[in-house]
Amino acid sequence: MGISRRDFFRVSTGTALGGLVGLGVNLAPATARAEALRIKDTKAHPSVCPYCAVGCGTVVHAANNQVVHVEGDVRSPVNQGNLCPKGAAIYQLHVNPNRLTKVLRRAPGATQWEEWDLERAMDRVAELTRKTRDETFVERDPKGKTLNHSLGIFSLGGATMDNEWNHVQQKLMRGLGVVAIENQARI
Repeated sequence: MGISRRDFFRVSTGTALGGLVGLGVNLAPATARAEALRIKDTKAHPSVCPYCAVGCGTVVHAANNQVVHVEGDVRSPVNQGNLCPKGAAIYQLHVNPNRLTKVLRRAPGATQWEEWDLERAMDRVAELTRKTRDETFVERDPKGKTLNHSLGIFSLGGATMDNEWNHVQQKLMRGLGVVAIENQARI
């Protein structure tokens, strides 16, 4: 009777693990020590996962103004410290060397895309926002009632935005005269 390579590994792995369990080897202290060393001398900042509308709590550990670790927040009643695969990858999203610093733009009527720096694209968004607001701003209605609104801009917030961000966004939009302000959490 011949033993295949797969059978050999299955039996030897099972024997080794069974021996460790049988001897009462507890790896919990070593695991806890490794995790403590990873976030030693960091400052913990509570945050919210940016991916979906659930709003799972996270703790972002930073040292020297650099994110070094992100984990689920055990104090969060939403996720109790657990994160889905996307949430568990928040750190990789932050430190990704392939992070976008350029965007593609196609001018009206053009057939080719052109590459723009992210700063230039953001400046263009601000410019167009100002232009749209100025073109659609209504100070008074025909009867003389003060309106101070702009119907040419719509704001849609996300459910993962915390109260502070929602407050700031509301102030910005209302300051621009935007009337159509909605939040995905309510839809």
